[in-house]
Amino acid sequence: MNSANILKDVSYGDNKPKISLLLETRTSKEIRIVFEKDQYMKEHQTPHPITVEMVEGNLDFGIEGTVHNLVKGDILSLEGGVPHDLLAKSRCIVRLSLSKADTLQRVEDVIKL
Repeated sequence: MNSANILKDVSYGDNKPKISLLLETRTSKEIRIVFEKDQYMKEHQTPHPITVEMVEGNLDFGIEGTVHNLVKGDILSLEGGVPHDLLAKSRCIVRLSLSKADTLQRVEDVIKL
């Protein structure tokens, strides 16, 4: 059994979103991304499908030029290879589910300044 609490020990990054690995299973990686208002993740794409859940706050999730406003409780899935970007409209906590074959380093590279 693996367990984690997405709301425990939350801290916000000053200049960029903060990324934490919550847990890893045989098939997936569960990641917490914490945004201050107006923090941005530039357009990028993943090699594998992802699932995104809004735990707190709201953000604009751009998919190939169309902006979707996500609010607390929203969940979306996206196939690999689809360009997307994220802009926090408030303080946000986001759960990102990645394929086990994907890497935390790839996600961290997206937020490098």
